[in-house]
Amino acid sequence: MPSEQWTHPEPGDGPAAVAAQPSPEQVIAGLRATSEGGAELTQLLTPEGQRVPSERFDRYVEDVDDETLKNLYRDMVLVRRADREANAMQRQGQLGIWVPLLGQEAAQVGSGRALQPQDMAFPSYREHGVAYTRGVDMRELIGIFRCTDHSGWDYQAHRFHPYTIVIGNQVLNAAGYAMGQKFEGKVGDEGGEATICYFGDGATSQGDVHEGFVWAAVYDAPLVFFCQNNQWAISEPTERQSRLPLYQRARGYGFPGIRVDGNDVLACLAVTRWALEECRHGNGPVLIEAFTYRMDAHTTTDDPTRYRLSDELEEWKLKDPIERVRAFLARGGHADQAFFDSVQAEADQFAADLRDYTFNMPEPPPDRVFSQVYAEPSPVLEAQREEYLSYLDGFATEESLAGSSIHGRGEH
Repeated sequence: MPSEQWTHPEPGDGPAAVAAQPSPEQVIAGLRATSEGGAELTQLLTPEGQRVPSERFDRYVEDVDDETLKNLYRDMVLVRRADREANAMQRQGQLGIWVPLLGQEAAQVGSGRALQPQDMAFPSYREHGVAYTRGVDMRELIGIFRCTDHSGWDYQAHRFHPYTIVIGNQVLNAAGYAMGQKFEGKVGDEGGEATICYFGDGATSQGDVHEGFVWAAVYDAPLVFFCQNNQWAISEPTERQSRLPLYQRARGYGFPGIRVDGNDVLACLAVTRWALEECRHGNGPVLIEAFTYRMDAHTTTDDPTRYRLSDELEEWKLKDPIERVRAFLARGGHADQAFFDSVQAEADQFAADLRDYTFNMPEPPPDRVFSQVYAEPSPVLEAQREEYLSYLDGFATEESLAGSSIHGRGEH
């Protein structure tokens, strides 16, 4: 049995090797497949900015003209510039923490722009680019990391759920929501609804993710599982998470999986449109593995130099998602230097506005934490609120008494 059959078994090839008894060659092949794009990688735009035709997916980007691609480029530049500004503000003490998305702009912008207005998105905590495509003001994201808001936006209006910090928990939420879409008959045609759920490669080792796979598969839920495989689950590489490429895990649950170049915004747009179409027509869930790379730390509390080599980072810089679109636009004469300069100027102003807002953000009132917890008033919550405010008033009384005492001693 060839080693690749254990790594990439295809329908009709016969059973894969028994997982408990792989040969050394099969193990090595499996490990390599988790850290290399491989022949299965769907790509429409190479790192050098050359268009690659795809018989299967070209029809999903037939409407992407020069202006649309320029807008995708603009989206990525603005999102990256805001991300870099937020990262700097955390270092300056303005934010408690920041979760960088550097390098993952194409995966997020491409998939986010594939969504239709009626679709729902469930993020983890790094999906700033998806939030941007769903019309969420970046300033509302800042409140989470400045510890003034849980999530300030109207998630029903934007069809973008609040961030989820617990690893993989949003997959259960998304599976339940998508099951509801199925039960309510909101699937079956082009106008149907679909849900997309974002998580990282490390989350695929969480039980919540697998439970979500099971429930979505059993009920044919219209759910796109969008795994951003950025190669590192904090300090653990992907090959320590799975012997098989992550997209192949879908086969075990009975639905299709696909690996897309996560640094190719055009491919991410096309593949996500295809997956959402499958879902909204009632064909059940799809797993997308966006093969990308986290160019920065896991969060601003992390030091990636402790667990990965600089050579790896330099290799992935050559696959930069923004530069390949820039190269395509410039090489084909679709955009000139004036366009690129204008986008950069807009991005700088975008970041400056975000910075100004952050530095001048008003402190929320102390009872803000109790607002919008439940849809209906809660006597228990109201009692907690009154007790907390009374507790804070006690400090104000003590301060006023201390001030009077000091003032009195001064008079004597």
